[in-house]
Amino acid sequence: MDAVTRRAWAYLSRVAEPPNPELAQLVCKVGAVEAADLVRRRDRNLDDRLKRSTQARHELDCAESDLDILDRMAGRLVTVDDDEYPGLAFTALRHVTVDDKRPQAHAPLVLWTVGPASMIDVAERSAALVGTRAASAYGEYVAGDLAVGLVERDVAVVSGGAYGIDGAAHRATLAADGVTVAVLACGIDVPYPSGHSALFHRISRSGLLVSEYPPGMRPTRRQFLSRNRLVAALGRATVVVEAGVRSGAANTAAWADAMGRMVGAVPGPITSASSVGCHTLIDGDAKVITRAADIVELIGRMGELAPDLERPVSELDALTGAELAVYEALPRRGSRTVDEIAVTAGLPVTDVLGPLTMLDVRGLVTQVDGCWKLAKR
Repeated sequence: MDAVTRRAWAYLSRVAEPPNPELAQLVCKVGAVEAADLVRRRDRNLDDRLKRSTQARHELDCAESDLDILDRMAGRLVTVDDDEYPGLAFTALRHVTVDDKRPQAHAPLVLWTVGPASMIDVAERSAALVGTRAASAYGEYVAGDLAVGLVERDVAVVSGGAYGIDGAAHRATLAADGVTVAVLACGIDVPYPSGHSALFHRISRSGLLVSEYPPGMRPTRRQFLSRNRLVAALGRATVVVEAGVRSGAANTAAWADAMGRMVGAVPGPITSASSVGCHTLIDGDAKVITRAADIVELIGRMGELAPDLERPVSELDALTGAELAVYEALPRRGSRTVDEIAVTAGLPVTDVLGPLTMLDVRGLVTQVDGCWKLAKR
């Protein structure tokens, strides 16, 4: 990308609140450089809606300074024309109905990124782990455990960089030497929340920081809701670890569901307000998630199924009904004759001898002085 085109993209990223479908259509029609010029000059042929949405910022050209910040952070400006742009992942947004509840149901035009990971590679095999900021110790433990399990299965972990579940997922992924992506609701140079400044720095060194907003932009509630669609789009499935009834995590899950992506939720204590959102999702179509293998089954290749849960096995499981009745007729201590066993088991004496022999072969009972007793285990 040449310098002129790069500056044009940077200008377009700030001139209107993203996502802006009219601006995207203009860029698709005439290219980034000409689109930037038309918007800057307020060309009379511009769409009226585009004129209104760019009226406040069309004279605000911070492209040079924005790109300087990006270069100092060793970042990349990823546009719809770049090979790194995960167009297939964002195609899912086309299936979402644009209405008052989801006016942001459009693919991003420009993304500001920092980190060695490639967005298109991440989107191939990834899962979004999201949850409440007011996470419990249980929630943070589960988020970390799931994240480590995903890393072991070569799955990238996508989240929103917030306190609570998001932070636990990011930290666990980094500790396991995995790839994690933090999708921000502010500029990549704005550490929000400030307590995660060091975490974002670590993510930028091995994973990826992604933002739809130019440097210096502070987060707002509207931007958080818009950011959630990108988290859901970059994750092949979205898993909610803990969430209240109304929460950003539930909103992200709703975006994933609207895009036709799989949604999972971790059950929690019924006494915890942080688990109500998860239980509501499970009551719907969300899959119950108890281990990382459950998530891989949602996003993995065909046939990549979660193994059956291990169940405790007893030597008594293979016994027939008669053998089990005879075995249980023997006391924990002491011994009994065949006649006594028959009375306790409620079986004819002739039907007791066969089961006793099979139990003896299995090493479960032993005969002493003409009586039978349980073998020492």
